[in-house]
Amino acid sequence: MSIAIKTARIYHDHPQAPVYSQVSLDYDGRFLRRKMLATDDGEAFLVDLAQTKSLDHGGVLVLEDGREIEIVAAPEELLEVTGENLLRLAWHIGNRHTPCQIELRRLLIQRDHVIRDMLVKLGASTREVIEPFTPEGGAYGHGRTHGHAH
Repeated sequence: MSIAIKTARIYHDHPQAPVYSQVSLDYDGRFLRRKMLATDDGEAFLVDLAQTKSLDHGGVLVLEDGREIEIVAAPEELLEVTGENLLRLAWHIGNRHTPCQIELRRLLIQRDHVIRDMLVKLGASTREVIEPFTPEGGAYGHGRTHGHAH
């Protein structure tokens, strides 16, 4: 006997009903259109969106039966960046189109030895951390950006 796999074809940026379950995904895993996933408690489901979408921490995928599965940013290997001129460091990170989580006293980026070396040369301190990653979205409200064709 086979088990019917539920499908999620709708995504909302916030719950519209009590959430049924959750799925933890890293930053790269939260960029998808069609993929088999499993909730954190092991229930498989298919995501089949009309177009590729960047799923936000706290957003929900809606199963065909109306149940909502919350998106959770999973911990991943990151580089914490601190320094006296955080604005300048953030500019250099953005100038290289590197996703960046901007906080009051630190920046978080995905681990990249080339970017790390550049930042250290600019006076930054870096530290490897494992945390959820929720970088700033792209310009003009389009979520992730790739290149300059906005």
